[in-house]
Amino acid sequence: MTAPHPLVGRARRLADGLLAPHAAQVDRTEVPLGHLTEIRRSGLLGLNAPVEYGGAAAPAAVIRETAEILAGACCSTWFVQTQHHTPVLTLASGEGPVRERLLGRLARGELLSGVAYAHLRAYPRVPVRVTRERGGRRFDGTVPWYTGWGLNDVMLLAGVTEEGEALFAFTRARQQPGLRASEPMPLAALTASRTVSLELDGLWLPEEAVALRTPIERWSATDRLRTLNASPAVFGVAEAALALLDEDTAAALRGRLAEVRRRAYALADEAAPDEHQEERLALRTRAYGLVQAATTAAVVTGGGRSMLLANRAQRLAREALFLMVQGQTSESRRAHLDALVAL
Repeated sequence: MTAPHPLVGRARRLADGLLAPHAAQVDRTEVPLGHLTEIRRSGLLGLNAPVEYGGAAAPAAVIRETAEILAGACCSTWFVQTQHHTPVLTLASGEGPVRERLLGRLARGELLSGVAYAHLRAYPRVPVRVTRERGGRRFDGTVPWYTGWGLNDVMLLAGVTEEGEALFAFTRARQQPGLRASEPMPLAALTASRTVSLELDGLWLPEEAVALRTPIERWSATDRLRTLNASPAVFGVAEAALALLDEDTAAALRGRLAEVRRRAYALADEAAPDEHQEERLALRTRAYGLVQAATTAAVVTGGGRSMLLANRAQRLAREALFLMVQGQTSESRRAHLDALVAL
């Protein structure tokens, strides 16, 4: 038997020793800085970063497994730290001064980054506009969702330029001239992730802060393919719920979950991103159905106790609801609704 990747072992130790034991308390408060300190020390923030910058350049299977482990233990903590990996990949595939200034520090966990780009999916509506000003870039508009406010050090902020480009740039994840954050939103699940909206009114960033410029249509096409795939976090939360069931009930669901996971991950590893699009979307939708079934079964198993806010089954059920809309596009929403109507 092949030994597990060291980062999988570290994720498992963090999950069992720190995240899962405190998940109920975190759910009612916020992700502690101590959790994120341990994740920084573990090397998990460098999972997909180049080795020459201090990262692990881990295989896709390792990245997925660690996501399953962390999400199943404490979905709020997973959600804050998972934002970090997109900025790392953006820098790793780019060039310029911001890459040299930030990539190593992000890969080594010296800095934690958030992301503010989901609003690009609203295009041709443009919630955030980027214009040229004083040798740099000016950002105006509203970022509806930003996760990790007060926890992250930097953010990767995106908007659309007058030339029809998606432009991504780094800035401090702090209140500053031209950037104002709302109070953290009270959410049905993952309130602990400190998710806010951001008002941008003339936020100015130097040209050296720009990490990526690409036609918005090209970015949208790539993003669409990425959002067709099932999320490892869904499988992680489903597995955590199965652990609360009797063996007969769990076995029936576990076999179906394993088959969906196997097929989804095989497509991710073996097929080009633009191949088998309908099957990818169908598997994503089936994964949602299974996490809903698993968490609902856990609630039913727990009976009246499941209505206590500190109850694990009830928390997992709310986390499953969150994951059903996280990273949602109009295409994935339609597929999910069609599947629900067909029940």
